[in-house]
Amino acid sequence: MDSANPMIRKTEVEDIPILEGLIPESVRALQAGDYSPRQMEGAMGTIFGVDRQLILDRTYFVVEVDSRIVACGGWSRRRTLFGSDHSPEKDDAWLDPLVDPARIRAFFVHPAWARRGIGSLLMRACEAAAVAEGFSKLELAATLTGEPLYRAHGFRAVDRFDVPLPNGASLPIVRMTKEVGM
Repeated sequence: MDSANPMIRKTEVEDIPILEGLIPESVRALQAGDYSPRQMEGAMGTIFGVDRQLILDRTYFVVEVDSRIVACGGWSRRRTLFGSDHSPEKDDAWLDPLVDPARIRAFFVHPAWARRGIGSLLMRACEAAAVAEGFSKLELAATLTGEPLYRAHGFRAVDRFDVPLPNGASLPIVRMTKEVGM
């Protein structure tokens, strides 16, 4: 990590306008090697975007460096596996920590801060919070770009599928799981 001192905190509703700028910037720069412009743009707003429920549930984090938000990511006790407020797959029903895996959700890093340990910082915070809430399993829907980060943290791929996008394209996604807190 850089000499700067990253600070992680829970996201506030007031952070949403910053996240609405950070997410597309992260996607367009960091995912260009794995997805076409049509796929990235088609996923904006439904797959890639802010899920306010995570913020209201206090399970979404931002990482700041010098008081500037450089990344965001979280976890959830709700059924939704991925997507923004506008996802057609949204399901805000509660998960049962005794049988259901917690969801790891919506990691985005500013391109200038990529590959400096920020994603790992978020992952450790999310995993610790989910374990503290009684979850022993985690599940996520990784982009092709995010898959190496999650593998490095012990997740394994269990399914690969394409998500249809509003513009007619589709986005390849990897469903991954991990056992924790054992």
